[in-house]
Amino acid sequence: MVTIRLARGGSKKRPFFNIVVADSRNRRDGRFIERIGFYNPVAAGSADGLRVDQARLAYWQGVGAQTSPTVARIVRGAAAPAA
Repeated sequence: MVTIRLARGGSKKRPFFNIVVADSRNRRDGRFIERIGFYNPVAAGSADGLRVDQARLAYWQGVGAQTSPTVARIVRGAAAPAA
């Protein structure tokens, strides 16, 4: 199954996550199909904390990809203030 999930990057105590589309059998930070955005939980000031390509997210969900609970929460929270 194809999932939309977070892949961790960054250094110790400074997490940075890429939002990726990957086969669920692959490792968390391993091979992925497409990178559709990022999430930076420690963003400060005018730095972007979240960027998601909504068109690609909708496409992948349309063809059956499942979002992880964390990605669903992050995307839902980001869409609410923008609306």
